Amino acid sequence: MTSRTKTARMKNNAGRKASGSEILGPTSEIGRKLRQYYEEIASDEVPDRFTMLLSRLEQAETSTDKE
Repeated sequence: MTSRTKTARMKNNAGRKASGSEILGPTSEIGRKLRQYYEEIASDEVPDRFTMLLSRLEQAETSTDKE
């Protein structure tokens, strides 16, 4: 076997191992935890304080635009 063939085989095997184990893929434990965390945050309600601040900011921007 030539060194070129060995190198090609090693690269092919390395690619298979990485995709087969999905170390950092979307189905990994890290991926599942991140997805769960995002879903929890996305479903949370926006606190009234933030809604009021956004409203005040919007009013300030519209009054600045008129001037």
